[in-house]
Amino acid sequence: MLPFVFVRSVELRGAEWSEIDLDAAEWTIPAERMKMKRPHVVPLAGQVLALLDNLRSLTGEGRYLFPSLYSASRHISDVGLLNAIRRMGYAKGVMTIHGFRSMASTLLNEQGYRADVIEAQLAHGEKNAIRAAYNHAEYLPERRRMMQDWADYLEGLKAIEN
Repeated sequence: MLPFVFVRSVELRGAEWSEIDLDAAEWTIPAERMKMKRPHVVPLAGQVLALLDNLRSLTGEGRYLFPSLYSASRHISDVGLLNAIRRMGYAKGVMTIHGFRSMASTLLNEQGYRADVIEAQLAHGEKNAIRAAYNHAEYLPERRRMMQDWADYLEGLKAIEN
């Protein structure tokens, strides 16, 4: 799921089923779990909804999307997520957990998406203090299109590999 949503590791690891709205195709991460201490809406592409549908049969009865193997009251650790990336075939030094955010930002910028939309999806704060005081746009319609295009792009890469 991480390559499709490119959120921070702690945000994904701590994802709770109560934050997911399948009907709206959105994941709302509460402010207390966000680096910038603001709630963050992540539009979910069709591919992510399919992943969540499969995941629900495994962990949907609990609190977390990705519970710890050792305790249902805790989520997986960074090491658990890193081990999953290694099992996917990414060697040490080739890909990191945070690397999916960097990759998505770089490729989406190269594909011509507006920087404001990409930065909003990454939940980055506005560096210009005056602009930050006035601009509270979330760009959700554009982000929905971008996230579906991104998921389709990733699916296309997977098809080339196979």
